[in-house]
Amino acid sequence: MPDVPAIELFSIGTELVLGRIQDTNAHWMAQEIAKVGGHLRRVTMLEDDLDEIVLALREAVDRGTRIIITTGGLGPTPDDLTVEAVSRLAGVKPVVDEFTLQEFMRRRNLTDRAQVTAGMIKMATTPEGAEVFQNPAGWAPCAKVRAREATILILPGPPKEMMALFSRYVEGFISESYETKIASVRVVVNMFESEVSPLLQEVMKQHPNTYLKAYVALRHDAHGMPVDVVARAEDPAAAQHLLDQAVDLFGRLVTEKGKAMEYFEGES
Repeated sequence: MPDVPAIELFSIGTELVLGRIQDTNAHWMAQEIAKVGGHLRRVTMLEDDLDEIVLALREAVDRGTRIIITTGGLGPTPDDLTVEAVSRLAGVKPVVDEFTLQEFMRRRNLTDRAQVTAGMIKMATTPEGAEVFQNPAGWAPCAKVRAREATILILPGPPKEMMALFSRYVEGFISESYETKIASVRVVVNMFESEVSPLLQEVMKQHPNTYLKAYVALRHDAHGMPVDVVARAEDPAAAQHLLDQAVDLFGRLVTEKGKAMEYFEGES
């Protein structure tokens, strides 16, 4: 979808790159982005290396990416580098967000600034000029920064915190940034990949704003092979209408091959 503004996700943490922790954040956000009509075109994992993070984010901006979302690297330890990297990219300094720090003190029942730890100060630090959103499920806040034509949204890595901030602040921003919406459904066919692939291509040819994907790895002999059908249009009603047309065409093509299509787990 070359004419649709793009979103890119960056999951930051050496533990991810080494395979010590699975990147469930990106998987969850990809689903949520699709629900509100966003076009996610790339997901990248990065180690905790300042120069590598800056380079990767700069390349995303150079590609014309409209929205860049990072997760991770907002903690109190020296290897948490996201704020410094985004600040460098945006050409600003990392600064302590005083409101966030005051919130930390209130939540910790601290009355004296001298009681504030270095870790608290680091987690309250954001790129200068950023719009800051408080974390309802943890400590490090979400920050929104402009870098040329891109908007960068910085989220913490712990899934509970990421989900809370994404749902409260990021989801609405993405939805407002896109004029198109998405409708989708999963069906099941009793066909092999080589049989169904030409049918998927035919549906996408006749309905250019649809995407169909068969999941060979999820095939079950008793139930067949799942196929996702996704439609994009200017509003939810139009997206649903296009989805219905695509599913109807796909079902007819399957039937013409002497096979059957059913909705997956009661979807209709």
